[in-house]
Amino acid sequence: MFLNACGINAVLDMKPNIVLMLADDLGIGDIGCYGNNTISTPNIDRLAKEGVKLTQHIAAASLCTPSRAAFLTGRYPIRSGMASSNAYRALQWNAGSGGLPVNETTFAQLLKQQGYTTGLLGKWHQGVSCDSVSDHCHHPLNHGFDYFYGMPFTLLNNCQDNKPPELDAAFQAKLWFYTQLITLAVFSIVTGKITGLVSVPWKATLCFALFGFLFFASWYSSYGFVKHWNCIMMRNYNITEQPMKLKRTTSLMLQEAVSFIQRNKLGPFLLFVSFLHVHTPLFTTERFLGKSKHGLYGDNVEEMDWLVGQILDAIDKEGLRNSTFTYFASDHGGHLEAQEGTIQQGGWNGIYKGGKGMGGWEGGIRVPGILRWPGMLPANSVVDEPTSLMDIYPTVAHLAGEALPQDRIIDGRNLLPLLQHKVRHSDHEFMFHYCGSYLHAVRWHQKDNGALWKAHYVTPIFSSETSGACYGRGICPCFGEGVTYHDPPLLFDLSRDPSEAMPLSTDTEPLFHAVLRRLDKAVDEHRKTLTPVPEQLSIYNIMWKPWLQPCCGTFPFCWCDQDDGARDTHTVD
Repeated sequence: MFLNACGINAVLDMKPNIVLMLADDLGIGDIGCYGNNTISTPNIDRLAKEGVKLTQHIAAASLCTPSRAAFLTGRYPIRSGMASSNAYRALQWNAGSGGLPVNETTFAQLLKQQGYTTGLLGKWHQGVSCDSVSDHCHHPLNHGFDYFYGMPFTLLNNCQDNKPPELDAAFQAKLWFYTQLITLAVFSIVTGKITGLVSVPWKATLCFALFGFLFFASWYSSYGFVKHWNCIMMRNYNITEQPMKLKRTTSLMLQEAVSFIQRNKLGPFLLFVSFLHVHTPLFTTERFLGKSKHGLYGDNVEEMDWLVGQILDAIDKEGLRNSTFTYFASDHGGHLEAQEGTIQQGGWNGIYKGGKGMGGWEGGIRVPGILRWPGMLPANSVVDEPTSLMDIYPTVAHLAGEALPQDRIIDGRNLLPLLQHKVRHSDHEFMFHYCGSYLHAVRWHQKDNGALWKAHYVTPIFSSETSGACYGRGICPCFGEGVTYHDPPLLFDLSRDPSEAMPLSTDTEPLFHAVLRRLDKAVDEHRKTLTPVPEQLSIYNIMWKPWLQPCCGTFPFCWCDQDDGARDTHTVD
């Protein structure tokens, strides 16, 4: 049993510790408690057995940067300018000028006002600086976190040697192709000049050669050094590794998590563990290599599960189990297009169609969601109502006793009444599913009869009808020739068809037109609440700017290893 209202108020007066764990690119079908029987996740499964499992937990976006912005602020990313109208829907560089705006209020800022010590470990991917390398306007420490250790960016294949480049790979291939053409042209002209076959002046030839060199230098200065520019580790404002040493990242992350819990055990504290797992390149320590039935991806999931267990053990060891509200989720669905040759390196989204990068299909936005608070939340409980990653914002604010900002719309809802079974239904009636700044789908939870309608206005064009992914593109687009616009929209009842396999029609659903009219009205009402804001993911904001490059040393000679020789008693080797 969990505590009554009087007990709840008493515990809230004590302000519980809050530990939030967010995986990167983890599919809902990758975890045992969500039906997987081939990847071992005993620690995440234990968390679900001791707490509440959400079955309709929805990310506000299907890509890292916008999803995490929504998680941190409790608001759809389009409200903060973290939704893109171009093909680049996530931050591309540490040295970009875009990021989470300074006027947004994160849950860390709210909890600091209630006396919490706040820490972020791991992935940030919300920007670093705005106008100068030292202003750190988007940095975690300027968004309410007292302590930060981790990557200001995100893992990429580029972070590991001998891996195919991941950042803007198609564009890089084009630039390299044009460079080769220019080089070939210069070689041909010089050869022709020497043999007397062409009469181009040497001055023109040299100018053309100089143009080719400058063209090459201009793009290679950024893309050729991705590992040094993006794959870095920071402690607060200081760079500790440039480039980062992947072989010890897991150990250092665990050491930092345990240390933070030990330092702040007198509480209250907020610890946000933003895992680098299970994003490519799936770097996995020796202990877990070859242990799973699903190759490197499965090994990486099992290593992350072990990390979850170690963090839970640290909480228990300090006697904080009953005074800690713990949450585990993924930022969005598994990346189906992540492949190396014929080897699949992305996650599995279970019965749900689509995956990472797809604005509307369930596979990209339905994620695991598990919450534990012994004595306060019922153990081994399941909630089948629609919930959102944005709900964590008002939930932790409530736990801390802090009022929500009144000068902006908060799209999340306090989960506590639902988790404690004090109410039957979620406060979410409509949920809007964006791909960048483009609305692709909307769902309606019709509480009186249990129907869960979902209309798709735009869907990506898959490589084949049965593939469920955009292989060859790397990720599905949001607009243009790579999508299909539906009029009338595709309509599903997820309560009967969670796989979105059988679109309804007037022949199969008598309420077809009535439902679409209600959904269209909800979309109109939602759009009236949107106000224009600067687009943080504009081409200018996401492009690499040398003067904003975090650098340990003198630019462009950026190299350091302040954690060299670090020892970790929690080694996984």
